[in-house]
Amino acid sequence: MVGSIAAIGAGIAVIGAGLGIGQVGGKAMEGIARQPEAASKIQTAMIIAAALIEGVALFGVVVAFLGNNPPAA
Repeated sequence: MVGSIAAIGAGIAVIGAGLGIGQVGGKAMEGIARQPEAASKIQTAMIIAAALIEGVALFGVVVAFLGNNPPAA
């Protein structure tokens, strides 16, 4: 039972990361379309934000799977 709960937690973390990166990418494309001369600055900020989102998602997956081991009785 604990393993399935950990898998649900990992899945939620991955879904959240996908939504976050989608939002960042979409807003960056809007910003580049509105101001093409700022494309390099927007792209740099987008890559940094996407990396931070992926890091948080990886942390969530690791925590979910670490919670998979029940304490020894």
